[in-house]
Amino acid sequence: MTHHHHSAIPEFNRAPLWGARLAHLRARMQVPPSLVVEGKLTRMVGLTLEAVGCQAAIGTRCMIIGADGDKVESEVVGFAGDKLFLMPTGDTRGIGANARVVPAGGGYEAVVGEALLGRVLDGAGRPLDGLGAVRCETRMPLTGRAINPLARRPIREPLDVGVRAINAITSVGRGQRMGLFAGSGVGKSMLLGMMTRFTSADVIVVGLIGERGREVKEFIENILGPEGLARAVVVAVPADNPPLLRMQGAALATTIAEYFRDQGHQVLLLMDSLTRYAQAQREIGLAIGEPPATKGYPPSVFAKLSQLVERAGNADVAGGSITAFYTVLTEGDEQSDPIADAARAILDGHIVLSRQLAEGGHYPAIDIEASISRAMTEITTPEHQQAARRFKQLYSTYQRGRDLISVGAYTAGSDRQLDEAIAINSRLVSFLQQDMHQPVSLNDSLHDLTSLMETSGMEQMLVQQ
Repeated sequence: MTHHHHSAIPEFNRAPLWGARLAHLRARMQVPPSLVVEGKLTRMVGLTLEAVGCQAAIGTRCMIIGADGDKVESEVVGFAGDKLFLMPTGDTRGIGANARVVPAGGGYEAVVGEALLGRVLDGAGRPLDGLGAVRCETRMPLTGRAINPLARRPIREPLDVGVRAINAITSVGRGQRMGLFAGSGVGKSMLLGMMTRFTSADVIVVGLIGERGREVKEFIENILGPEGLARAVVVAVPADNPPLLRMQGAALATTIAEYFRDQGHQVLLLMDSLTRYAQAQREIGLAIGEPPATKGYPPSVFAKLSQLVERAGNADVAGGSITAFYTVLTEGDEQSDPIADAARAILDGHIVLSRQLAEGGHYPAIDIEASISRAMTEITTPEHQQAARRFKQLYSTYQRGRDLISVGAYTAGSDRQLDEAIAINSRLVSFLQQDMHQPVSLNDSLHDLTSLMETSGMEQMLVQQ
């Protein structure tokens, strides 16, 4: 009987080996295998998928696997009882009832790095430009990191955007967040293109969210051009993409901007448009049964807007900044749009483009009376502010008296302020106009403004004599 076990006995002398194996097994016991509990798809209405039988937190990814192995990635956007509400980030063709739902774990991440410069990506960070894979090592969560508002560096230095009307009259500071309010066809893309090419920033991130696909190509090829694209990263998610992907595109552009800011760069973030981002969130909110509160917009929309915009600006670490321009569509030039109101409340100023000016061939069609920069007092000299104020007064005086002048009802000399405004108006108007291929630096803008206001002051003194 003893003979059978002879061969096994020497094993016990190899104690170190057993010790190592036991330690290894013990370590494995400490980490229980994560059971991936699969659920199944029970209902799909519109873009909302309902799954039962699996648990996943809000914002995590799930794979939906159809009968023939088709995979669709989706994100958990809500739950009710034991039901999960999912939104697809891809095409849902080929997915049928009882498809498997597998929680993939983890939230969404962006792959970021210097190699992104000059590239065009979709909402999921995949290249759209046919230039091969994006080779970057670093990953950052799409949700961004929260910055203590008291630790943020204040806006102190001006940013040169190369557009005279903005530099001189509504100056923008590094780390400021501005709204660009515009209807369609008033030269919004032209102005964005000018700022992309002329701004004195290290990196420019452009988020084209929910626009027409044709506009994306046009913007990149004609308006941005190769020299604009060289130091830019473009994230393009046209309107035909699922709403979740449009939202992710905006988050991705912001994450890329955050990455470059944390590297100490001065970043310009152009988001076109905030309205389409809000509409994507509205689609999601309404689809999962959130009540529409303000003109069809559910409350979550306004929360998401603030969260997105708050990620731009100066960080708590020295050096980098994100100056952001968010376009807001004012169709029919209706200013009481809930998204426009919300944007006005959460941004540090707004530049309004006017249809009337654009139709009169006045480009960029910036309505300086309606535009304001809330950081201007912190970033400009008192002399600059005074000159800008005087410019606005003269401009407004002429606008107010314009009807009288045009019908010939005004006689010269009856209102000295108006006379002065009439004398200088053509120069004010040409000051505000600019060719889209001619940058005007901050110093030049300021010089032009002060010399223009000085000459008007001299003329005024002569008139008084």
